Amino acid sequence: MVPDDRTSEETAVYQAARDAQASAQGEKKPNNDGVIQSEEKKKITGDLPDGRHELQEEEAYDKLGFSYPTHKKWRILTVIFIVQCSMNFNASVYSNGVSLLQDKFGISAQAGRVGQMVFLICYAFGCELWAPWSEEIGRWPTLQASLFLVNIWQILAALAPNYGTVIVARALGGLSSAGGSVTLGMVADMWDANNQQFAVAFVVFSSVFGSVIGPLVGPFIEVNLSWAWICWVQLIFGGFVQILHFALVPETRASVLLDREARRLRKNGQSNIYGPSEVKKNRFSAHEILTTWARPFEMFVREPIVLCCSLLSGFSDALIFTFLEAFTPVYKQWGFSTELMAATFVPIAIGYFIAWAIYIPTLWKQRQLINSDEETPPEIRLKPLLYLAPLEAIGLFGFAWTSLGPPHVHWIAPMIFSALVGIANYAIYMSTIDYMIAAYGPYSASATGGNGLARDFLAGIAAMYSTPFYSNVGGESYRLHLEWPTTILAIVAVFVTIPIFVFYYKGAWFRKRSKFAETLAGERKQRRSTKPAAKQAA
Repeated sequence: MVPDDRTSEETAVYQAARDAQASAQGEKKPNNDGVIQSEEKKKITGDLPDGRHELQEEEAYDKLGFSYPTHKKWRILTVIFIVQCSMNFNASVYSNGVSLLQDKFGISAQAGRVGQMVFLICYAFGCELWAPWSEEIGRWPTLQASLFLVNIWQILAALAPNYGTVIVARALGGLSSAGGSVTLGMVADMWDANNQQFAVAFVVFSSVFGSVIGPLVGPFIEVNLSWAWICWVQLIFGGFVQILHFALVPETRASVLLDREARRLRKNGQSNIYGPSEVKKNRFSAHEILTTWARPFEMFVREPIVLCCSLLSGFSDALIFTFLEAFTPVYKQWGFSTELMAATFVPIAIGYFIAWAIYIPTLWKQRQLINSDEETPPEIRLKPLLYLAPLEAIGLFGFAWTSLGPPHVHWIAPMIFSALVGIANYAIYMSTIDYMIAAYGPYSASATGGNGLARDFLAGIAAMYSTPFYSNVGGESYRLHLEWPTTILAIVAVFVTIPIFVFYYKGAWFRKRSKFAETLAGERKQRRSTKPAAKQAA
C-alpha cells in the first residue's frame, strides 16, 4: 500500500461524503473508540480476499502524523534539528583531531585524513542502508538504534590502542549514522507535499549548520585537550540527543501508526482489521530484507530525478568541502591562531542563516501558488536556485582574489565572499531535497538517501585531495598559489550551476522518465480528482 498524502481539508471532505453515504444507506458510523458498530462493517477500500480488512489512512487519519497539532510537529522538528546537528558535528570535528592523531600514533597528516574519508563514505552508505528500514519498522526505533551505535563507536575510537582501530571505529560510526534521509522522511510523515516547505527548510538548515559547529568547537579541543576528547565531546553530544529523542519524539511513520491502531481496534472487537505491515507476507524474509535495502540504491540509479538532484547536490558539497581547506593557509597570512581560526567559519554559518531567512518569504509565495486551483509543476520548488546557485561561483571567485593577504586586502573581504558560498550551498541542498520529498512523498527517505549518498561520498573523496590540491597547484613558492586553486573551484562551480537551469526548464522530461515518481504523482492526482465528487456528496 502506498500511503495517502491528502491534506486535512481533503480528508474532511472525503469523510463528510462517506458519512453522508452511510447515513443514506442506514449504516452506523464509528463511535469515539473507532469501533464500527454496523453489522456489515463495509469499507470503501482495503477489503482483502481472505476476509481481512487493511486499515486505510482515511479511516484513522486522526492517529497519523498529519493530524498532530502544529506545536507538537515543531517540538518534534526542534529535537530533530539537534539530532541532525550532532550527526554532522561528528563528521566535521574530526579534522581538528588530525594533528592530535599525528602526535599520538606518529602518522602523517595525509594518513590522518583517512579517518575522515572513511567516515564520510561510510556515512553516505549508512544513509542509504537506514532509510528504507525507517519506512518499514518506523522512524523512532531506527533513529534510536542509529544514535546508540554511533555513541558506542565513539568509545572505541577514544580508547583505540592504534590508528587502525580508529579507522575501524570511524567506519562503523559512519555506517551507523542514519543521517538526513530519516529525519527528512519524518517531514513527509507530518506534512503533505504542498505544505512541507517550511519544515524541510528547517531540517536542511540543521544539517548544514551542524557541519559548521565542528570547526567552531574543534580548534579549542585541538589546542587544549587530547585526541580522546575529540571523541568524548561527540559522545556527550550524542548521548544528550539520544535521551532527548527518546523522551520527546513519538513515532511518525504512517504504516507503523496504522498497525498500532489496527491492533487497538482488534482488542475492541473488530477481529478482521489489520495494519498495512501486518498483511504483508514474509515481511522479514531474506528476499524482503534485500529488497528493502536495495530500494534507495535502485531509486538512485533508475530514477532520473533522484540521480540528477543527488549529483547536483553532491558535487556542490564536494566543492565546498575542498574550498574550506583554503581557510587555514589563507587566514594565517593575517596571523590567525588555531583558536581564532574558528571565527573564520562564522561567515559560513551566517550565510546558511541568511539563506534560510531568504527562503521564508519565498516559500510563502510558493505555497500560495501550489495550493491554488491551477496545476503547478513541481519545478516551481527549484526557482530560488536560479538566483541563489550562481552565488557559489561568485563567492569562490571573490574569495580567490581577496586571498592576497596583507597589506593588499583586509581579512574581512574573503569572509564576506565565503558567506555567499554558504548561501548557495544551502539553497542547492534545500531546493533539491524539497523537490524530491514532493515527488516521492512516503518514500522520500529512500529518495533523499540518494542525495545524502552523493553529498557524503563525494565529500569523503574530497577529504583526501583537498590539502594536496591547495599545496601543489602552482607550488607554494608561487606568489598566487592560494588564489588559483579556489579559482579552479569557481570555474567548476559554473558548470555545476548550468544543470540547475536545464532541470528547471526541462523538468517535465525528467519526471516522465522517473517511473516511480510518475506513479505516485498519478495516484495523488487521482485522489484529488475525487474531491469535487466528495464535495457534491457531502
